Amino acid sequence: MPTPETIKPYDGERPKATQVEEMFNSIATAYDFMNRAMTLGIDKLWRARAVKMVKKQNPQKLLDVATGTGDLAISLARKLPGAAITGIDLSEKMLAIGRTKVEKAGLAGRITLAKADCLALPFADGEFDCVTVAYGVRNFENLDRGYREMARVLKPGGMLCVIELSVPPYQPYRSIYNFYTRHIIPTVGRIVSSDPCAYTYLPRSIAAMPQGGRMLQIMDHAGLTGTTLRRFTFGVCTVYIAFKPEKESGDATLRG
Repeated sequence: MPTPETIKPYDGERPKATQVEEMFNSIATAYDFMNRAMTLGIDKLWRARAVKMVKKQNPQKLLDVATGTGDLAISLARKLPGAAITGIDLSEKMLAIGRTKVEKAGLAGRITLAKADCLALPFADGEFDCVTVAYGVRNFENLDRGYREMARVLKPGGMLCVIELSVPPYQPYRSIYNFYTRHIIPTVGRIVSSDPCAYTYLPRSIAAMPQGGRMLQIMDHAGLTGTTLRRFTFGVCTVYIAFKPEKESGDATLRG
């Protein structure tokens, strides 16, 4: 059975991270348009729901992993006045578009975007109150290691919020979803994007992802706790929440 690590955009030989970087560099200019088009704009609602969950914790220092063109980072900054947000991504071309968007939003003083590898985050242990990832964990070269790295840079009691596309668990939504992702999205992707492989990779990578309880188990295995999930739009999108254990007086006090 395919795993997220074995599903790659182009070929089976080169490392997945190398191919993911190449893919996002090639589709950077079409990325935002395709996100709106293939989700019919509902991705904005999913992001808003996740930001609302994060806001309840009132984090002041956040890391947005796989930030892409910065949509989630910008949404977080607008809802968390005074918070400092660092966004990292493998794709320099995606980041360049993101920096332009951050400047136009007047948030350059609060959002920093930089190229970095999610499997070797260039940050100290316990540096962030909250770590977020939107539609990015399925692109990790090693899912377990990626979760451990995100847990490492979280402060005790800090929150991890993962937004990810998922396969609806029930019919008839599953069949409709499968037809849409396997036929409509690749067709539109070939028309709009210069890289047709990117939008055939998308449904394959989503299908290979651990979902629901299996994803929560991976988060638990990374040392996180209080793991929960919420499904949106018949299960097309899932938001996963977890916390880093908070120790007090030698005892673990779990938050979440």
